[in-house]
Amino acid sequence: MGHGLASEAMAAPEVFDPAFGQSAYFVDSDHEAIRTWSHEVTAGAGDDRERAVALYYRVRDDIRYDPYALAVDRDDLKASAVLSGDRNWCIPKAVLLCAGSRAVGVACRLGFADVRNHLASEKLLEQMGTDVFAFHGYVEFRLEDRWVKATPAFNLEMCTRFGVKPLEFDGSEDSLYHAFDVEGRRHMEYIRQRGTFADLPFDTINATFAEIYGPEVTLVGAAAGSTPPEARYDEAFHGPCDDQP
Repeated sequence: MGHGLASEAMAAPEVFDPAFGQSAYFVDSDHEAIRTWSHEVTAGAGDDRERAVALYYRVRDDIRYDPYALAVDRDDLKASAVLSGDRNWCIPKAVLLCAGSRAVGVACRLGFADVRNHLASEKLLEQMGTDVFAFHGYVEFRLEDRWVKATPAFNLEMCTRFGVKPLEFDGSEDSLYHAFDVEGRRHMEYIRQRGTFADLPFDTINATFAEIYGPEVTLVGAAAGSTPPEARYDEAFHGPCDDQP
């Protein structure tokens, strides 16, 4: 009996899914623009860890975090489309980072979790009707035969504005949100893991958004294109009025 218990306690070896290294509909790592960009970003990197780190910082800071960046069409969520813009939110930024990683030969998968954000703006919280952000997006790089988490959502400038320590990533340790900001206030709580995926689980996210926020809230939709500019302007994220998206 003792032998059986010991066997049950042993973790089953992980079976690597080759899809985590392949191009997909949203994580379109074989797109020419993604290949060109990712190789430019990682030029001079000596190994996979350095490539992952270089891509992380480029996505974190070159794509400004903007929770009001609305997609009009599902193709707007493809990595190649995200690359063409200069602002987006956590899910599209994770999709871009995942695609860039695969394009330079570093296996990567999308990860999602529900988080409670204590430092979102009043306007954003009022529109959402809750401080729970469902399906917050991050990535997991396959480095040295293990998965390492990285969260590229918040760019350095936005972190400074909110008084939050920017998330650093060294390719060795998980990079996840801090529970408290630099002044000791509650910042972010991870309240539910949603799993890891080879590509964006579009239908699953839409169903969850409808359940939590209401049927009018989806990843894309015609309503996004008709949203008035004043509804999409939030000084907390966009800065002075002359910096509106």
